[in-house]
Amino acid sequence: MGFVLEPEEAQEWIAADARNADVLFPYLNGEDLSSRPDTSASRWVIDFNDWPEERARKYPLPYARLSERVKPERQRRKPNGSYALLESRFERWWQYGSNAPALRKAIAGLSEVLVIATVSKSVMPMRVPTGQVFSNKLDLFATDSYSDQAVLSSSLHQMWAIRFGTTMRADAAYTPSTVFEPFPRPEASDDLEEIGRMLDVERRKIMVKRQLGLTQLYNLANDPKLTDADDPDIAWIRALHVRLDEAVVAAYGWTDVILCHGFHSYRRAMRWTIGAKARDELLDRLVEENLRRAAEGVAGGIPVS
Repeated sequence: MGFVLEPEEAQEWIAADARNADVLFPYLNGEDLSSRPDTSASRWVIDFNDWPEERARKYPLPYARLSERVKPERQRRKPNGSYALLESRFERWWQYGSNAPALRKAIAGLSEVLVIATVSKSVMPMRVPTGQVFSNKLDLFATDSYSDQAVLSSSLHQMWAIRFGTTMRADAAYTPSTVFEPFPRPEASDDLEEIGRMLDVERRKIMVKRQLGLTQLYNLANDPKLTDADDPDIAWIRALHVRLDEAVVAAYGWTDVILCHGFHSYRRAMRWTIGAKARDELLDRLVEENLRRAAEGVAGGIPVS
């Protein structure tokens, strides 16, 4: 937490020395993603990346803050030399414990990426700008494709995540190794691109207009007591997800499955989603498709961290 700043302080530092913008960034975490209507970061953070200390020292305010708040904690007890990670944190106290170089490289050419809160009720990815630091409580997909966004926002991916992920209290915990990596994604298409973009644009309008975070929005969408007639915005969100699921199922070529959207309980949670019979059938087909691709050696996909 010694790296973290309030937005006002970050702006004061940049006003005092414009060069500080080189090392101060918005810091997005899971709570921000789930609760803020514009999914923006509520705090900022110092990030010297992999810089040597001599370079970091040229930024007096950030360097002094880390000297005061991070260095004493990192060097409170010198680690045993056999613990390489602890040794590195002791020696390079002005840097993060892990700089995620592969992730930084993967998103270097992107202006936006998809992120999902590691623990959430909605299990729903959102599109956010790069140029910020992402908390380890977020799973980040190194893609800006609306087609990918459609697939990852579908009931198929959601129920797969709930089935093969873990849980924390009543929420789903997204585990990339058991959820994303084995999930057999369909080929991108114009239809998926269109519905992925429509969901993103229309949902964002409603969230900002109503000042609803992602969790609040989907709590309403998943509330069977709230009818479509009661709330046209929520009715529109439900309708968009019906269209999206239909497009994703069609991308797999599984249009014979009758989806039966409505309020259905799955793993003790009530959601606006596809019916139980369709869920079981589609989960079976996804598992079969995963096994088929594994047998054929099909690789590739969206990098995730």
